[in-house]
Amino acid sequence: MKLQQLRYVLEVVRHDLNVTAAANDLYTSQSGVSRQIRLLEDELGVDIFVRRGKHFSRVTPAGRLIVEKAEAIWREVEAIKGVADEYRHQSRGILSVATTHTQVRYALPGPFAALRESYPDLNLRIRQGSTEQIGAMASSGEVDFAIAPEAMDHFPELVMMPCYSWNRCAVVPRQHPLAQRKRIEREDLESHPIITYDAGFRERLPLLGSASESGPEDASEDDDNLNIVMSAVDTDVIKRYARLGFGVGLIASMAFEPEEDADLVAIDVGHLFQPSTVYIGCRRATFLRQYMIDFVGLFAPHLTPNLINAAFAASSPAACAKLFEQIELPKR
Repeated sequence: MKLQQLRYVLEVVRHDLNVTAAANDLYTSQSGVSRQIRLLEDELGVDIFVRRGKHFSRVTPAGRLIVEKAEAIWREVEAIKGVADEYRHQSRGILSVATTHTQVRYALPGPFAALRESYPDLNLRIRQGSTEQIGAMASSGEVDFAIAPEAMDHFPELVMMPCYSWNRCAVVPRQHPLAQRKRIEREDLESHPIITYDAGFRERLPLLGSASESGPEDASEDDDNLNIVMSAVDTDVIKRYARLGFGVGLIASMAFEPEEDADLVAIDVGHLFQPSTVYIGCRRATFLRQYMIDFVGLFAPHLTPNLINAAFAASSPAACAKLFEQIELPKR
């Protein structure tokens, strides 16, 4: 059994059993990938894939278990490489982050700039996507860190740590009927068309009204009362269409920039919505190089190296969450 054979298996699975696509990413031939996988199957005495002609159609039951073990082995291989890189090139490396547009545009420039000062040879790679896509990229090892507006408990292999809480503001043109209001209420939002984040990004959008009366679980239905006429993944798009009169824009408060958005009025609506929490995390078996630990600290200063180590050592997501119960998160 060779490590390269395990890598071929993992790449084929990652590419939805498309051997050609896997071979392209591996910079080798399709026939070479197929041959090495067959040699591994012959050595193990079981099929990893079900074949239909020359193509793989699905993973066998035994193959699923083998893939699971291979993923664990490959994570250890990457960790070993990380240890070597840390001592060979302490100031060089690649930091890859999957997150949303709002984080890239408004929350990450400062930490990235500070990190670059300490590690001028560091290569930064940013991937954007929905919460589900962010979790999948971090879970598969495509990126080092996921930064997302929820803990993503459906990816149990990720260690997720809370960074800060945030809420929303409404943005309207200066000539809008709500522009002169110091405070707006639930009825005001329900009587105007709304532009806000796409469903994959606007975690916990519900109004607070019924949550205080019936419990948070009922609040998830409250956003049905809002007339959402447009949604987007990009905050700048929401502001653009608010300017054009399509409706009231609901955006993260930190995304309103007084100078650049001088033609808009921002109205705090934090009293109407449940606050959201942004989390950062990565796979449990990841070897954290020093620049990765420094990056987490720059993004969320309360996440000290000791606290990060404790989170990775926690026995379960619940045990990890307990570490942060007494920590008051910063607000943005």
